[in-house]
Amino acid sequence: MRVFATGASGWIGSALVPELIGAGHQVVGLARSEASAAALADGGAEAVSGTLDDLDLLRETAKASDGVIHLAFKHDLAFTGAFQDAADADRRAVETFGDALAGSGKPFVIASGLIGVAPGRMSTEEDGRTPDEASAHLPGGPRTRMGTAHVTLALADRNVRSSVVRLPPTVHGEGDGGFMPALIGIARAAGVAGYVGDGSQRWPAAHRDDAARIFRLALEKAPAGSVLHASAEDGVPLRSVAEVIGRHLDVPTRSVPAEEAAEHFTWLSGFIGLDSPASSERTRALLGWNPTGPGLIEDLDKGHYFRTPGE
Repeated sequence: MRVFATGASGWIGSALVPELIGAGHQVVGLARSEASAAALADGGAEAVSGTLDDLDLLRETAKASDGVIHLAFKHDLAFTGAFQDAADADRRAVETFGDALAGSGKPFVIASGLIGVAPGRMSTEEDGRTPDEASAHLPGGPRTRMGTAHVTLALADRNVRSSVVRLPPTVHGEGDGGFMPALIGIARAAGVAGYVGDGSQRWPAAHRDDAARIFRLALEKAPAGSVLHASAEDGVPLRSVAEVIGRHLDVPTRSVPAEEAAEHFTWLSGFIGLDSPASSERTRALLGWNPTGPGLIEDLDKGHYFRTPGE
């Protein structure tokens, strides 16, 4: 297939491009900078210059493709407190893709999130499939993003082979710029590796290469309206994460009371207290997805997350 991929030079996208090309697909990647375009070209992909705000470009490139994988998200906004703005831009892009692909039967795969799908218990692919069930407990930006997943699933009724890949809050590996580096930065600045309450909150996790593979499999064979879980590990206790961070930074590990979480964890406070384990049993059976990468604790213990610039 000729596949249009947003976020193709990003964290998961840079692993997805060789995954797709290795399976015989042709990749057209959205590039918002010359550096991104060069990276795509070096990886054997074609680049189109633009951003998620260039809706006409998204529409026309999608129409000219055999399938679309939407990975891009304005994390630079989301991770600095403007999650709502990032989620709004994502919604506009998904609606544009939906209109472009309607009636075609082509595959359309988007990235969504696993955290908060079913707080306090093990979620499955059947959870969170209706807007009220999935998002009532979430703040505005995350609620909007989860709603975008429902917009995508509804495209199955418009003859789009749509699927949603719910990603764990941490898709880890060397070069990660997400939640784990943020937690490490907070611990480094505070001189303590913290966790909320007793630290029993669980986050699912997956290595980047395993996450990239699931997007390729979804493109190739996920039925219309599929919800897929990219959780290689169902739930890693956040106290265990804090203990690894404390050991590598040589700082103490301690509990942060829930009422102090906002001050200690800043923008991460809305996520760090959520117990959100997730099963991927049905996804594995449907797609034949078998994660092979290291687990989160093993990956943290390799040490690459703790290198300072220049090391």
